[in-house]
Amino acid sequence: MQQHSNRLSRESSPYLLQHAHNPVDWYPWGPEALERAKREDKPILISIGYSACHWCHVMEKESFEDEETAALMNEHFINIKIDREERPDLDHIYMDAVQAITGSGGWPLNVFLTPETKPFYGGTYFPPVKSFNRASWKEVLGSIIQSFLERRAQINEQAEKLTSHLEQTNSFGQEFPEGIRPDEESFSRHHLDLIFDNIIQTADTEWGGFGRAPKFPQTQTIQWLLRYNHFTGRTEALEQALLSLDKMIYGGIYDQLGGGFARYSTDKEWLVPHFEKMLYDNALLVIVLSEAYQITKRQLYAEAIRETMGFVRRELMDSNGGFYSALDADSEGVEGKFYVWSRNEIGNILKEDADLFCRFYDVTDMGNWEHTNILRVLVPLEEFAATNRMDPSVLEAKLGVCRGLLLAERKKRIRPLLDDKVLLGWNALMNIASSKAYAALGDEQFRNLAKTNMEFILKCMNIAGDGGFFHSFKEGRAKFPAFLDDYAYLVQALIHLQEITGDQDYLLRAKAIVEYVQEQFSEAGTGFFFYTGSNQKDVIVRKKEVYDGATPSGNAIMAWNLQYLSSVFDIREWRKQCWQMTDSLTQMIIKYPGSFAQWAMVLMDRVWGSRELVIIGDRYMALLDEILRYYIPQKVLQSYPFDNEDFPLLTQRFTHGKSYLYWCRDYSCLTPVENVPDLLQLIDQELET
Repeated sequence: MQQHSNRLSRESSPYLLQHAHNPVDWYPWGPEALERAKREDKPILISIGYSACHWCHVMEKESFEDEETAALMNEHFINIKIDREERPDLDHIYMDAVQAITGSGGWPLNVFLTPETKPFYGGTYFPPVKSFNRASWKEVLGSIIQSFLERRAQINEQAEKLTSHLEQTNSFGQEFPEGIRPDEESFSRHHLDLIFDNIIQTADTEWGGFGRAPKFPQTQTIQWLLRYNHFTGRTEALEQALLSLDKMIYGGIYDQLGGGFARYSTDKEWLVPHFEKMLYDNALLVIVLSEAYQITKRQLYAEAIRETMGFVRRELMDSNGGFYSALDADSEGVEGKFYVWSRNEIGNILKEDADLFCRFYDVTDMGNWEHTNILRVLVPLEEFAATNRMDPSVLEAKLGVCRGLLLAERKKRIRPLLDDKVLLGWNALMNIASSKAYAALGDEQFRNLAKTNMEFILKCMNIAGDGGFFHSFKEGRAKFPAFLDDYAYLVQALIHLQEITGDQDYLLRAKAIVEYVQEQFSEAGTGFFFYTGSNQKDVIVRKKEVYDGATPSGNAIMAWNLQYLSSVFDIREWRKQCWQMTDSLTQMIIKYPGSFAQWAMVLMDRVWGSRELVIIGDRYMALLDEILRYYIPQKVLQSYPFDNEDFPLLTQRFTHGKSYLYWCRDYSCLTPVENVPDLLQLIDQELET
């Protein structure tokens, strides 16, 4: 029986439920807590984290489960716990405030607010006792209590300054001149070359990836390099992109037994991950791996796609067709315990095959991390086979049997906590990944998965009669109005699902959602979209997010959506809006492409121009399946058995008894062809010129 229970016990978020039996009198964010803060004139403490966050667990055990600390918090503060994945809008606002105060951020995010919810102080993890020049949590609490009682005017002044700062940093795009400059005056191939130079300056040409440790996958940057190579033939772009993917697949960031990627690596070699597995990371990596496979046809990428999708279906899928959010980094209170091995364990399980397995996967008696072993590949299979005078197929079969035995043994261990809430935006990203995986590999299970998941989204997360969607779903209940990222990713998912099915209803749904977003989220005059809709009233600032973070910028994805759908429906104003958004960020895109890679892809489409690819006639599905296997990044693709007056690209194209492929630019088409090789020849000829 639990000694304590607070209001979080009535919540559905796994992260909030983790704190439901703390002695801290936690509230969820909402009117009850906020009104009490005003009524009692107390400062608000908000603590933001997520279920797979290691340091969130540490601070909970050290401080939030401590009776004395909880008593101090309960007496002097209104304490609010927030799941950043349920309320990313609040996380964005208060993370920006803490970064302004301290110069850094992270989770757990602990922020002190006035009763009016304006921030005046904050930080991330605080230890229970002072260490490493970091004040203890009790010292911080004591200082805030004293300041709130004795220096209230200064606190209010600091809160106003911080709120003003948040508003000012949100004002970009306001000075954009009227009208849109012609393409050749806005952007050129020279600008793309500058972006490439700036990316390569940060590239790790030995271990792949970008920047120093900790290393994140930066999938959008890798995608951009694939596109840049496609259009320019610059082999160093392709080499860096593929090196990055190879080293991640071979590294400890990739689960060598069960498939799927951890969130990031703590070292430059991708050996030691932060062991949490997030749905969105795996979606984004499947997307870029699918494109890499289309280009190279390397089986390494096909296997990583299949294994990662297998992990998602096995461990992150709801019976209704939704995808869960994450697996924790910890099990039994120890980070990574579920995934690591000793040499003796492997020897006992694999017997005579243990030596071969351990040499291939870098397993030693001493261990490669904290006296234990994270499985990783230092030498590619073909090279290892040659060195050991083995047939590669024999080696792979033997290793496959070994992996199966170890995976079966691992299933007996205590599993990391599953965060089983279903988030709209992350589901849309995995829906895109499913479509991309089908396009690359032609495996029908991936197309069926995308269709099933979309049926779930449209049925269970749609707000009846409103035109909008919910952000989160769990235990049969959807809640929280969706945010910009949710809508942006959903529109893109519908677009890609149409591309692999030929079902034009998905495009009609995408168009309706964009119209809703224009109405509820757009900022007059700038072309940009707020992160929250106009009906979201409990935030102090409606932020506009343009940076790529762990997931792509919602504004950047919306810009791409507008450009794509403007071609599908011939809505020139949407294309103009896309260009307006991109133009106003030009210098930032060029100087900081690692933070603006999604925008850089929109910019590339603008420089090289998107093309319309239309497939029409009785054989449209066979031709569609064939063309999907190829890497054609700039295409707007529609396929249909006959003319469809709802879509300009499908009007007056049909010829009885014939099936044609049209390659067009702004509705001006080259002579149609009847087979895919002839179409590819047209595309190649265009690239050469």
